[in-house]
Amino acid sequence: MLPRGSRRTWLAAAALTLAVAAAYAPALRGGLLWDDDAHVTRPELQSWAGLGRIWFEVGATQQYYPVLHSAFWVEHRLWGDATLGYHLVNVLWHGVAACLFILVLRRLAVPGAWLAGLAFALHPVGVESVAWISEQKNTLSTVFYLLAALALLDFDATRRRRSYLLGLGLFVLALLTKSVTATLPAALLVVAWWRRGRLSWRSDVLPLAPLLALGIAAGALTAGVERRFIGAQGGGFDLGGVTRCCIAGRAVWFYLGKLLWPSHLTFIYPRWDPQAAAGWRCLYPAGVLVSLAALWALRRRTRAPLAAALLFVGTLFPALGFINVYPFVNSFVADHFQYLASLGLLALGAAALERDWGQAPQTARAARLAGGLILGILGILTWRQSRMYRDAATLYRETIARNPGCWLAHNNLGNILRAEGRADEAMAHYEEALRLKPDYADAHCNLGIAWSDRRRLPEAIAEYGRALALNPDFPEARFDLGLALESEGRLPEALQQYQEAARLAPGRPEVQNRLGNALSRLGRWEEAEPHYREALRLRPGYPEAHYDLGILLRATGLVEAAVAEYREALRLRPDYPDAHFYLGAALAESGRRDEAVAEYREALRLRPDDPEVRARLAEALRPAGR
Repeated sequence: MLPRGSRRTWLAAAALTLAVAAAYAPALRGGLLWDDDAHVTRPELQSWAGLGRIWFEVGATQQYYPVLHSAFWVEHRLWGDATLGYHLVNVLWHGVAACLFILVLRRLAVPGAWLAGLAFALHPVGVESVAWISEQKNTLSTVFYLLAALALLDFDATRRRRSYLLGLGLFVLALLTKSVTATLPAALLVVAWWRRGRLSWRSDVLPLAPLLALGIAAGALTAGVERRFIGAQGGGFDLGGVTRCCIAGRAVWFYLGKLLWPSHLTFIYPRWDPQAAAGWRCLYPAGVLVSLAALWALRRRTRAPLAAALLFVGTLFPALGFINVYPFVNSFVADHFQYLASLGLLALGAAALERDWGQAPQTARAARLAGGLILGILGILTWRQSRMYRDAATLYRETIARNPGCWLAHNNLGNILRAEGRADEAMAHYEEALRLKPDYADAHCNLGIAWSDRRRLPEAIAEYGRALALNPDFPEARFDLGLALESEGRLPEALQQYQEAARLAPGRPEVQNRLGNALSRLGRWEEAEPHYREALRLRPGYPEAHYDLGILLRATGLVEAAVAEYREALRLRPDYPDAHFYLGAALAESGRRDEAVAEYREALRLRPDDPEVRARLAEALRPAGR
């Protein structure tokens, strides 16, 4: 049985987590947003071999965060594509992170630890990280970050080797979940300076040197992946050093403002013009430097404000604009960028309230009331902000209402409307996205898909061409252009587009399969087969690839091999009428008429108005006099 104090602590931690769940209740049933489908484990990664690819193939996942994607892999095994489980896990990690933050502050004897932890748990700037499934990278990495901090603080006090090794291992797990945690060793140096007023090369810096090296390596790898696989390069990222400093300075003040006064929060903020008013924009970084200098001058009275400011700015550093990250295409700031960075300033505010008001008997009651009022307001704001994330359409409509110039929200809302069959509304949003950003290749491509859905292929081909003129290395546009050309009977031209799409995106199984189909239709069967095999390697449970490979094998006389492929396609997708039909044809060819009749009957059940199926069934029944 736990001691009474331990029971109270566990009950308080459970109550904190329940408070978090209540604040995030509107988002718990939310669906997939923006890039969630790249995080909830894709079919080609759901096997044990897929788990190996997550760890050993850079580019198999959107970012090389194998611990994160392993967590998603396990979660997919537990509840598949049902989003409630992912949301509950994210809420749980956020609650755990808040509890660990409290433990770190208590270990450092910082007053107001519980107030700081509850403020972190309920602050609305955390909504984007907790309500958006993809940002489990934030909540889970913060758990590892704080666990590593606790272990390394124990090492600092005891010099126990096992604490150091535990901290090092947890830090590696944090890096492999999200590389922003690379800032931990620098944060620990700031904490050491705050506690002792100086740093020792031997006892403070040297033990953290391996962690600093690992953090730099992880940051370099992430930056490379952002450039190569996500597209964080090109004209939108051609920013000079002065411009980047101005963006960074403005971002610091932006994040501070949202932390102190969390109003008008949105999913995507307006993108600042980096070239506007060069003179006044330099005031932002100048203001940051002047403020840090003032806090430095104040250090003899108290080091806490400078330490908190350094933790804030230092943890924000990877997202301040000096390193290219893809979201900068749409905005230079986002709430999820300050999830981890907010800890230092929240600790400072809670400590100030506890120290200045909470210790004197005459003001302790007022301090408790003020703290409770702040937490209540934060919880209400979080609940209101969470409603924005209840589904993708609501998210994008709210984003457009708060940021009318957000071309990405218009484009993504158009995709949702198109999937619902509301083509006219979808095309209006694509056209608005292009009005706001004429060089937006994605919107041109999506507008082309909308035209293709209407069988207006010339207009579709024109839009794909505009997308490729803006971005020649756009695999989706290449692939969709190939589909349109093939539908127009221009198969050799379509083949060229499929080949280029496969070169640009070799890991996409649907591209490999379609390329195999084009080669098969041109009679180039020997060239086609490796592409079907590659599609199946990339996505082992791919019924269409098994079916298409079966068609090729039967055409080349390998009837039994074709039967095996059709059967595998039907195992994966029992309601596949074409696979039943061609399996029946292959069985009839090999003299197994009873089995063929059964397959034709199943194909007819699934597609009762197909005259060819009826004719083949009649032909199979005739020899038996049926």
